[in-house]
Amino acid sequence: MAAGLAGVLLLLLLLFLRLAARGPAPAAAAKMKVVEEPNAFGLNNPFLPQTNRLQPKREPSPLSGPAHLFRLSGKCFSLVESTYKYEFCPFHNVTQHEQTFRWNAYSGILGIWQEWEITNNTFTGMWMRDGDSCRSRSRQSKVELTCGKSNRLAHVSEPSTCVYALTFETPLVCHPHSLLVYPTLPEALQQRWGQVEQELADDLITPQGYEKSLRALFEDAGYLKGPGEKEPTQQEGGTTGLGFETLDNCKKAHSELSKEIKRLASLLSQHHIPHAKPTETSHSEHLGQHSPTDGVSEQLRGDPGLRGNTS
Repeated sequence: MAAGLAGVLLLLLLLFLRLAARGPAPAAAAKMKVVEEPNAFGLNNPFLPQTNRLQPKREPSPLSGPAHLFRLSGKCFSLVESTYKYEFCPFHNVTQHEQTFRWNAYSGILGIWQEWEITNNTFTGMWMRDGDSCRSRSRQSKVELTCGKSNRLAHVSEPSTCVYALTFETPLVCHPHSLLVYPTLPEALQQRWGQVEQELADDLITPQGYEKSLRALFEDAGYLKGPGEKEPTQQEGGTTGLGFETLDNCKKAHSELSKEIKRLASLLSQHHIPHAKPTETSHSEHLGQHSPTDGVSEQLRGDPGLRGNTS
């Protein structure tokens, strides 16, 4: 009996040693799942700091505006709404991070600090532009500063596609004069502002000229960016507006458009397609000019700001 049991144990031992000598079973026998999804580790890795995943298009603009707000620079304030976390870093940028465990969770830049919005000679908001691409343009955000008991990002919305509106509360703007533009200007620009005010009071410039002069002053102070420093704004399904810096540019554009109209009219005639002929107008009529016999001179559209001499 004992000898029979020993024989069985010996056979089992030999079988085990033979299986061990053959090595592990083929991979197919284990039925292991092969992950074929692209590896995004490092791009949207939730264990990395979120700022490491963002690629800004440019550096933020320099600090500008009320000096007492500069203490907010270097700090960030966050708000979680739905499945997104928004971060506002004054004088730096606005970012958005999707709070999910998806392998490709979205993290992006909604705007980089560029310029102030000024209304009635008061700082009313901070514009963050040149964010991540969105269709044919870049994302941008306007941050409204309001009085609050503490520094906090209070609200975020998207009033139009790829344009975001943020409300930031801070006790730094609770004083009635905390956001006035004039006290923040250097003495030379304050004197220049005074001259513009005097010219308006003396009826030497029009209200349009006054606003244009103030804008140029704010641009020189670094509070606003000039037209050439901004990304062209293009509405969905539309085209950018035409702008002419000089009269020669306007005449050149008019000549080119006239040639194109004649070409299209000829093309329609060749195919016997009826069309109405454009009304012929002179250059002066296009530009709104009048002869001296028209009486008192009138202000033109695109008024440069100087009134005509009616004496």
